[in-house]
Amino acid sequence: MKDYLINYDKTALEYIITHGYNQPVFRAGQINGWLYKGAEICEMHNLPSAFRLALADKYEAFPLSYKFDLYEEKTDTRKFIFSTADGIFIESVALNYDHGICVCVSTQAGCRMGCAFCESGKGGLIRNLTPGEMLSQIIRISKMLGRRITNIVLMGSGEPLDNYDNVKEFILRANSPDGLSISMRNITLSTCGIVSGIKRLIEDKIFVNLSLSLHAPSHELRSKIMPVEKAYNINEAIQACKQYRKESSRRITLEYCLIEGFNDTAECAKALYQICKNTDMLINLIDVNSTKGKYTRNSAHCMRNFVEKLKSYNINYTIRRRLGSSINAACGQLRSEYAANQNGGA
Repeated sequence: MKDYLINYDKTALEYIITHGYNQPVFRAGQINGWLYKGAEICEMHNLPSAFRLALADKYEAFPLSYKFDLYEEKTDTRKFIFSTADGIFIESVALNYDHGICVCVSTQAGCRMGCAFCESGKGGLIRNLTPGEMLSQIIRISKMLGRRITNIVLMGSGEPLDNYDNVKEFILRANSPDGLSISMRNITLSTCGIVSGIKRLIEDKIFVNLSLSLHAPSHELRSKIMPVEKAYNINEAIQACKQYRKESSRRITLEYCLIEGFNDTAECAKALYQICKNTDMLINLIDVNSTKGKYTRNSAHCMRNFVEKLKSYNINYTIRRRLGSSINAACGQLRSEYAANQNGGA
């Protein structure tokens, strides 16, 4: 099986082409530049043809192949399905905002966290994605859309901090001037609360925007829908986020998937106030996605009533705009449907 050039940063490429191909070091910069434009090896026209042929004998540019995409016109949202070299389907979403294009990146194929309301973890973890596979999602999408990607959210399939080393390298290369040159302020990482991972972000000074998938304001409720609560309880997670805020100066967002009759009570609103008081934490309210046999969309008044409860406590909140519902844009939905169809409609 061939290796992939995007797996290597510019420094590693320099070693490969000088030691493996006896080429001048500046060729690494040429290759690196082509890769971040989405070019295949045969398209790298300023490389000598013999060198291109030699490279192509051992390498390909990217480990992901495009399968298809779906577009939702009313929200200008596009969802992509890619296939890895070992035949695993992964998904990414391109969100078009006034300020630019944001790509929601998958960091794992599947997920081991098992959150009750999330489709990504239904089949468990298949494997971690490599930094090259994460970068390839953005590079492929940028080339297909013909537009530069301005923002990244690590909110696709998988738990980023369960794949820490690969995610760290991905963020550093996405931020690097030799990579995607995207500011850390334009990168957001969402975690279900892997406290050890949050602490490593602090130690490594990876100061992106941090979102905690909270979804319930107490240990008792959270344990019912998020198995991670048994390993890292809500108090530990909130304390780690506060420390991250102190070290990074990045405002913390608490993701809250509203489930009618479960976490939309007056007691829940009061508990959220206790978590958020004396902080600038922001609650991001999310309308639950319908999942097979488990949850259905909330009634029309559910969100409105809970918002009124939050307002009574002066809690900072936003409501996530619903994007891509007609194309199964929530984590794992389209990938699992497509994989089932490819396996005979299981």
